[in-house]
Amino acid sequence: MPDFTTFSVLFFTRKLNGNSKDVSIYTRITVNGKCSEMSLKRKISVNEWDSSKGRLRGSTPKIKKLNSYLDQVYSKLLDTHKNLLDKDSLITAAKIKASYLGLDEDHKTIKDIVAYHNEKMKDILKWGTLKNYHTTANYLEEFLKRKKKTDDIYLKHINYQFITEFEMYLRSYSPKKNRKTCGTNGTMKHLERLKKLLNLAIKLEWLEKNAFRSYSFKFEKNDRQFLTERELHMLEETIFTSESLERVKDMFLFSCYSGLSYIDLKELTTDQIVKGMDGKDWIYTKREKTQQSVKIPLLESAKDIIKRYQGYGLEDAKDVFPVISNQKINKYLKEIMQSIGVRKKITFHSARHTFATVVTLSNGVPIETVSKLLGHTKLSTTQIYARVLESKLSSDIANLDQKILNKKAR
Repeated sequence: MPDFTTFSVLFFTRKLNGNSKDVSIYTRITVNGKCSEMSLKRKISVNEWDSSKGRLRGSTPKIKKLNSYLDQVYSKLLDTHKNLLDKDSLITAAKIKASYLGLDEDHKTIKDIVAYHNEKMKDILKWGTLKNYHTTANYLEEFLKRKKKTDDIYLKHINYQFITEFEMYLRSYSPKKNRKTCGTNGTMKHLERLKKLLNLAIKLEWLEKNAFRSYSFKFEKNDRQFLTERELHMLEETIFTSESLERVKDMFLFSCYSGLSYIDLKELTTDQIVKGMDGKDWIYTKREKTQQSVKIPLLESAKDIIKRYQGYGLEDAKDVFPVISNQKINKYLKEIMQSIGVRKKITFHSARHTFATVVTLSNGVPIETVSKLLGHTKLSTTQIYARVLESKLSSDIANLDQKILNKKAR
């Protein structure tokens, strides 16, 4: 406990200027003989003030209302003093004033934690991840303005009701631009980021408890698309007259046979293609997303695509492929899939799923090996990609059936 402190609150008045008959009401907080004063922004006639009582004299409705306000201020200052004592905090008049005015650590706002997070994480998080936090912050700002009629909120005022109202706002948000509204998973991602911001506030001791402790996230399971073996071969055999489509097809196929994500393919250089312990070509790299080291032995299909682009005349001689933006690649992929009759929503990331599902797992590669090839830190992440194909089910059951028949025949 802190040392014993003397504490008092006094209300007094000061003249507004030399000639005015009006005075402004002030309060003086005194702790151990040291004072801190603040104006209460209330103006009265000098004749209405009773300095011996520290209150207004009279019984008009206006005077009763002002005296009631002074009682409230006095009560709040007492509560503020008590809260600081309960926290075993150093008590000063200035600290009580700051706490009362909401200028101390206990009165940090959502804008404070957003600004702190983005400043501290700008050199740690990837640009895309940080961009998502900015988007969440923009949604929060619009929610506060439209629904709460304010531009900020104290962290301690964020409760379960605030979270559910923000969720409903995200689900029903109508963007000005012609783009999709937030689906269930998009909404949950924004709420996850808000939860992480509040957890950071707790670590900084700006907040005592996280309002998300009673909230349950409700993600929808997406059936992530990938190419079947037949569709993969069909894509390989199709030659496009458009150089752009042919190039995007090659980039996609390379990812299907290596498991590289878009950003890792874009950053791939000739320095990262080395001879492994077996004397064959390997990719030695780090995943841009997680900085996890990845070592991938190159399949012949992947090596053939690399050879196709040797001497291509790339801007950087160390680049392996002429990779365009992810947005343009996905636009071209949509055209490619339509032209070969694949009616699935295929994006560049679908190549990674194709590698995990069709190229490796369905051909008997253990999931532990696939996890290493994909650069996952947890096996549970790989299980998202690990689909059991109908052909594999049929083959496994046929083998089981044959084993059972062989045992009966003995």
